[in-house]
Amino acid sequence: MFKKLMENVDRMLGRGVIDEDFYEELEEALLQADTHIEVATQILAELRQAVRDEKITEPGAMKARLEKAIADRFRVQGDSGLIVSDVNPTVYLFVGVNGVGKTTSIAKLAHLLVNKYQAKVLMAAGDTFRAAAIEQLETWATRIGCDIVKAQPGSDSATVLFDAINAAKARGAEFVLCDTAGRQHSKANLMAELEKVARVTQKALGRKPDEVLLVLDANTGQNAIRQAEEFTKVAGVTGLILTKLDGTAKGGALIGVYERLKVPVKLIGVGEKVGDLKDFKPAEFAAGLFEN
Repeated sequence: MFKKLMENVDRMLGRGVIDEDFYEELEEALLQADTHIEVATQILAELRQAVRDEKITEPGAMKARLEKAIADRFRVQGDSGLIVSDVNPTVYLFVGVNGVGKTTSIAKLAHLLVNKYQAKVLMAAGDTFRAAAIEQLETWATRIGCDIVKAQPGSDSATVLFDAINAAKARGAEFVLCDTAGRQHSKANLMAELEKVARVTQKALGRKPDEVLLVLDANTGQNAIRQAEEFTKVAGVTGLILTKLDGTAKGGALIGVYERLKVPVKLIGVGEKVGDLKDFKPAEFAAGLFEN
């Protein structure tokens, strides 16, 4: 992620001169990495101020300030990890458009919970619009060793989730991971249905879902911000999962999504293997951008 951006920064700093050309090139590099123009402008303003106030002249010091400016944009108050309820089951509702890796992210999180924490997990196959999604989740459930509640394709998605939560209570499951259909955020009727899913989930659980996790593809670019805005309005998104970070030079839109919505990034997908789901840590993320 951002590999090309960092290569450009190294090249610019290699000149040993921090001048107006440097700032213009840095802005261009940030925009090429899909960083929103408002965020890029803010970062440049911070760097200019730091150069003046701290009398920065060394490339290494400038790189450190750039690293800090990026990391600071993901700072949250308190613990940024996944919320776990004191009362079982903890329910996570996964939302996002088709193709972003939503179902795979559910499988990866289930694998983590089962294998690392020995938790009892139940999957809810709420994407009833696609038979393939139900089959995919069922295959993952078998591999990982967790329960699944499903219905026939075309069934009411909210009913599946309602039944899954009640089944989890009866079976003593600690976590329920709920899939939903790949809502196209521009389609008002589909978003209204997602709103219904959220309401029914709350009715079955007796409280709101512990997390509503919006899954975004790192390659989506600026469209990720629009998706995040729409899903947050309808479903009350509490956290982001960014997928497909492996092998992409894009991803700057992630900074803009958090800057705009202040919704914390909870997890990142860094590969296709079932174990390639990691906690998002701002300082490590920013430092990793500058590793060779």
